[in-house]
Amino acid sequence: MAEDLTEHPHPVPLPGWLAALCRFFAAIGGLVLLAMMLMTVISVTRRTVLGAPIPGDFELVEIGSAIAIFCFLPWCQSTGGNVLVDFFTQKTGPRMNHLLEALGDLLYLLIAGLLMWRLIHGGMEMRQYGEQSMVLRIPVWWSFTIVIPAMALLTATCAATMIGHLKKAKAA
Repeated sequence: MAEDLTEHPHPVPLPGWLAALCRFFAAIGGLVLLAMMLMTVISVTRRTVLGAPIPGDFELVEIGSAIAIFCFLPWCQSTGGNVLVDFFTQKTGPRMNHLLEALGDLLYLLIAGLLMWRLIHGGMEMRQYGEQSMVLRIPVWWSFTIVIPAMALLTATCAATMIGHLKKAKAA
């Protein structure tokens, strides 16, 4: 089991391989954000100095934002970084808190699974129809090669945290 690096009030340990994959995808998301930041600075500088921004900079930011967001989702779930409204559960015991966390994880698991299913179909359709970005003509489906595995990882992470919360509820 991986070390618990969470600030979450009700942490659950994850298998080391799963935590490592979540970290890896978060690193990809961070690199994409860094690349977008550098590209934006260069584009704004070019626009100011030369009067010509990087062509298609907004398209690259759109694609990069989607990739970064999806890559961060598994890490956020694994560390308990999602928003937790505990106003009504502050005085409940650990068992009830873990059961409620497991219920939340189940709902998130179902939503993540549904999104993954639809992303697979959407990506296949975009590839089939040859959908491209307007300026740079980048095939839109290319981003799905990172987004779909990130959603699969989120789904697996939701299942793992749900099982972890159920085990902790049973032990409490």
